[in-house]
Amino acid sequence: MQPTLIDFNIHGDDRGSLIALEQHKDIPFDVKRVYYIFDTKADVRRGFHAHKHLEQVAVCIKGACTFKLDDGKSQQHIRLDTPSRGLYIGNSVWREMYDFTENCVLLVMASNLYDESDYIRNYNDFITQVS
Repeated sequence: MQPTLIDFNIHGDDRGSLIALEQHKDIPFDVKRVYYIFDTKADVRRGFHAHKHLEQVAVCIKGACTFKLDDGKSQQHIRLDTPSRGLYIGNSVWREMYDFTENCVLLVMASNLYDESDYIRNYNDFITQVS
């Protein structure tokens, strides 16, 4: 499955807003791990890897950042700037994150626990694997 933007339902009233996310309903997989990235400097790029099997949904719950996604054939740049939209990233997609706002908090939900052997950290190895 190609990277896809997912719009989440916002529930709210005069007290504020709430978004509830459920696996296999809003998130297209079992969520086994959740982490978040924060305090990233504006001129720092992060990521620089792909996964062999892992699927993820990323949400900027505060602030904004941009993803550069590469499937070995084409690249796209996607700006996340609202907590009501997530970015689904399947396996075999190289990702880099950049242009973080000062207050960015990037939440990531993953389909599996951390496993270093699932990472592809060298771009040339990634291109060889997806070719």
